[in-house]
Amino acid sequence: MSLASRLTRSPRPFDADRAAEIRDAFDDLQPEQREFLSGTAGCSPYLHGLIEREADWLRAILDHEPEATFEAILEAIPPHDAGELPAELRRAKRRVALLTALADLGGVWPLEPVTGALTRFADLATDRALKAGVAAEIRRGKLPGAEDGDVDTGAGMFALAMGKMGAGELNYSSDIDLICLFDESRFAEDDYYDARSGFIRATRKMAAMLSDMTAEGYVFRTDLRLRPDPASTPVCLAMDAAESYYESLGRTWERAAYIKARTAAGDLSAGEGFLKRLTPFVWRKHLDFAAIQDAHDMRLRIREHKGLHGPIALEGHDMKLGQGGIREIEFFTQTRQIIAGGRDTDLRVRGTVEGLARLAEKGWIPEDVAQTLTEDYRAHREVEHRLQMVRDAQTHTMPTTAEGIARIAAFMDFDEADLRRDVKERLERVAELTEGFFAPGQSRPEPQMSATASEIVSRWTTYPALRSARAMEIFERLKPELLSRLQKSAKPDEALLQFDGFLSGLPAGVQLFSLFEASPQLVDLIVDISATAPALAQYLSRNSGVFDAVLDGQFFADWPGSAALEQRLCDVLAEIDDYEKKLDGARRWCKEWHFRIGVHHLRGVIGGAEAGKQYADLAVATLAALWPSVLEEFSAKHGVPPGRGAVVLGMGSLGAERLSATSDLDVIMIYDAAGVDFSEGRRPLAARAYYARLTQALVTAVTAPMAEGKLYEMDMRLRPSGRQGPVATSLDSFQTYQREEAWTWEHMALTRARPVAGCMDLGEEVEQFRRSLLAEPRDVEKIVGDTREMRDRLAEAKPGRGTWDPKQGAGRMMEIELVAQAGALLAGSPDRSVPGQLAAGTEAGWLTEDEARVLTSAYDLFGRVQMVSRLLSGGALDLEAVGQGGADFLLRETDARDIASLGRKLDATADGASGAVEAAFGRAPKVT
Repeated sequence: MSLASRLTRSPRPFDADRAAEIRDAFDDLQPEQREFLSGTAGCSPYLHGLIEREADWLRAILDHEPEATFEAILEAIPPHDAGELPAELRRAKRRVALLTALADLGGVWPLEPVTGALTRFADLATDRALKAGVAAEIRRGKLPGAEDGDVDTGAGMFALAMGKMGAGELNYSSDIDLICLFDESRFAEDDYYDARSGFIRATRKMAAMLSDMTAEGYVFRTDLRLRPDPASTPVCLAMDAAESYYESLGRTWERAAYIKARTAAGDLSAGEGFLKRLTPFVWRKHLDFAAIQDAHDMRLRIREHKGLHGPIALEGHDMKLGQGGIREIEFFTQTRQIIAGGRDTDLRVRGTVEGLARLAEKGWIPEDVAQTLTEDYRAHREVEHRLQMVRDAQTHTMPTTAEGIARIAAFMDFDEADLRRDVKERLERVAELTEGFFAPGQSRPEPQMSATASEIVSRWTTYPALRSARAMEIFERLKPELLSRLQKSAKPDEALLQFDGFLSGLPAGVQLFSLFEASPQLVDLIVDISATAPALAQYLSRNSGVFDAVLDGQFFADWPGSAALEQRLCDVLAEIDDYEKKLDGARRWCKEWHFRIGVHHLRGVIGGAEAGKQYADLAVATLAALWPSVLEEFSAKHGVPPGRGAVVLGMGSLGAERLSATSDLDVIMIYDAAGVDFSEGRRPLAARAYYARLTQALVTAVTAPMAEGKLYEMDMRLRPSGRQGPVATSLDSFQTYQREEAWTWEHMALTRARPVAGCMDLGEEVEQFRRSLLAEPRDVEKIVGDTREMRDRLAEAKPGRGTWDPKQGAGRMMEIELVAQAGALLAGSPDRSVPGQLAAGTEAGWLTEDEARVLTSAYDLFGRVQMVSRLLSGGALDLEAVGQGGADFLLRETDARDIASLGRKLDATADGASGAVEAAFGRAPKVT
């Protein structure tokens, strides 16, 4: 449909004389078209001049689709080497300005098509002007080695569109903010300074072509001051210099600016590469709530500089920078994106409206807040456009007179009173919504505390986390609420002491304190953990980044399972190029999920058995996802694995799918070289050496202390021949050893073996061998005798430590596990779980049903105690250290009334289980 046929509204004439001139000049048009044009001219001296100057063109395009007209304007712009380019760019600017104004004023295009059209024209004009400047330098021989064909890529120079141009949101009379850079790698080292000088001249020529006012007008006012340190750097910088600046000196406002950055002209490939390398600067790996304070400080500085403090008054109000204005909505959106965009790539969008939508979609802001701010943003931008259309001025300020406001009302086809009310309501609403985010209300007074508590609090200022003034400032706002919640604990001083341990271990505080201030639910969580699980609190002080996971909308979602976890980690690692960064990325990811399991267990979302299964799922997923990265890194040096490859077998609790919060991983590596003697690579290795060193590479990848700590400790002592054997075992050797040389305890260990990573075809073959081996006939008296002897040796080497030791001692977990594994061997059962193996021992005729029931029940109780103990204390249960909160958690998990009765229950359960074990060992086996 044509422009004329799609008009839905019209400005009301404010200046009758100008309106009459246009009405008379266009007496050949339909009445509604004449009234629309005369109303436009009567409100805007600038548009009045454009209508007169482009009258013939305007008549021609009224009956065409505005979209097609816009495309025709762009197509008519000549190439960079045309002598008439400066004049033609200015002609195009007039026509784009007139077309977008009419489409906007007539309701033909909403905000986004208007700003999008202005931005597209700015991109094309900048690209033509940049290439014209570069071409001039090439013709003069001032860009070493560059030829005419290099102009198409700007000879390595590019312009980044910043701000509204970068986001595709240019306003009607906008400056364009550009950062000009060049790819220094295209030039020899000796040519660097000559190339830089050439690009500086090209940048100045580009800016002049766009900005200079001539008889034909201007194209765009061009601002180059967003580049690094503009007071002391040239207008065009080398990429490497810019990267070094941002890595070492970049500030929060520059990070926010790069959210909208986009390569608009010149060497697009080089520009995109630069922006990709800048990703870690813009998007931090952890939730960055400290950005809130930075943004708030920036808002206050702008207001102070512009004198914009005080109540909202419509006359003279700055619609961009004033309270409740456009910049408030942009800051709100960008700050939220900075906070979470490092973790959630879906938030990395340039546009304000799209940013609000994504934030709401991902749960970072309420849907109604996003909708309100979007509507108010669009309304503010419409007012801004009308202000600028009056005289083509880069202004955002409402008129200071009643007459001026009446003009804007007529321009928008509003009654003046309605406009005043509408704009003021929107400004106040935006101010209220955004002010609470940037500057939350004052905190409550600190509560009354005991002398002990006051002494603890008094030493906090000496801790590393509070050594900076900024950390202290944030923490002082946070402290009253924190202390009040700690005071509500069953034993406040005890909880405060545990929190003190957490706080003293923090290496830094600004980010975490900002996170707490912005997310009160995390304060509840750390209070809960401090009052209940000191070991977990200490873990958090060393790994505070895991708090980010709590704010993820999926933190309390259903457990995804090992396969889904593996895929998620694979997706994370796929986004990282550097091997060491992959290892750190895996550590960050694993710690967050590990923390989630602990919190779910602590909060009663899951029980001990489910937590054990989830810890095992996480370990398996981590090993399986990390294996391809380890293999790729190793293969780059030594070639692909000779033969079929290798498989990692999980042993012990990993194989049985029951880990605790502090478990090591017991594994062995089995490979099949399939007759291939050497790998093929830059540094080939014999097959045995290849797999041995690959195994060591995996162990290092998992256990090496890095910036993000370790993943797990690993234990390979269950491999054939233990510490004396090779760290990787060939499939043939493994099978021969298990059939001909293995001790009973090694077959017992095999009852819990499970392939967890590597070549799963090989893993399936190993599993079939395991099942076949376990099903072979057994010397039952030897198995029972060897198991009893093993139990006796372990009891002597690792005696139990009393009531609260769930693992060591008569009738406790280790002894029950030995009996269960012996039962699986006697029955030839492939079952890996203790309950399943005990049931197999019953089916084999060794254990009675009552004995199996007693042992299964005992293992379950002691298992729950162990899971609680490892989470609360990191090892043996220390009831004094965990305090009342930890004791309550333990009682909840064991269905006990109080600690004394639980202690009696544990002793009685151990006695009963020990009796069942002795009865089984003393009974002549009936297995045939």
